[in-house]
Amino acid sequence: MQTAHTTIRRSALRLAIRAAVGAACALWLGACASDQQIAAGPEYPTDYRLRHPITLHEADQSLELFIGSNHGGLNPTQRAQVLSFGLSWKRDATGGIAIERPIGSSNERASAEATREIAAILAASGMPPRSVVVRTYPAPGLAPAATRLSYPRIAAQAGPCGIWPEDIGPSWNRGFFENQPHWNFGCATQRNLAAMVDNPADLVQPRGETAAYTMRRTMVFQKYIAGEMTPTQDSQSAQSAKISDVGK
Repeated sequence: MQTAHTTIRRSALRLAIRAAVGAACALWLGACASDQQIAAGPEYPTDYRLRHPITLHEADQSLELFIGSNHGGLNPTQRAQVLSFGLSWKRDATGGIAIERPIGSSNERASAEATREIAAILAASGMPPRSVVVRTYPAPGLAPAATRLSYPRIAAQAGPCGIWPEDIGPSWNRGFFENQPHWNFGCATQRNLAAMVDNPADLVQPRGETAAYTMRRTMVFQKYIAGEMTPTQDSQSAQSAKISDVGK
């Protein structure tokens, strides 16, 4: 009987020792994991220009025109828009212009007539006729559908923004203890810059310099050599346009 009790005590002691050793190992591994997580650097660069780079890609530049059902042509504002669209095509486009007119809408006939006028305006702006493609798209319903113009161009883009892969509050991340910027920091600035830039190619390399105005520069040099005044003098018309003598 005493031997049985001794065996049970020894088994319980061994289980307790194993449990204690397992708990110690778990705590040790947890501490190692926490130390590694704190010691590891951030998974993204700290410079926002590297986290949210501005990239160049092809995107469609589009124009939508709503033609009235009983109009059958473009109004003066729409003609100016089409002409400006054609001129911008000559400067920015990387392909031809696609004209898409609706089929099945209430203004289907008027849109077809306006398409011929659009093609004529684009040809007058200097666009080759082979660069214009006319397509149709289904738009059933009583509401008038838009006549769409589009061409591909190089565009700048950054983002998407609003992504929060990590908590910016207290955590075991190294970025929190070292006051590192969070992931979304600077994304809106990069995205707005990409949207506002006029020529995306300027982000890659600067434009070439234009020729200097040699006529004016030569005149200033001649006055300088002769000892004359080089600043531009106010003309009589500029003097007569002044309404006040304050500052004289």
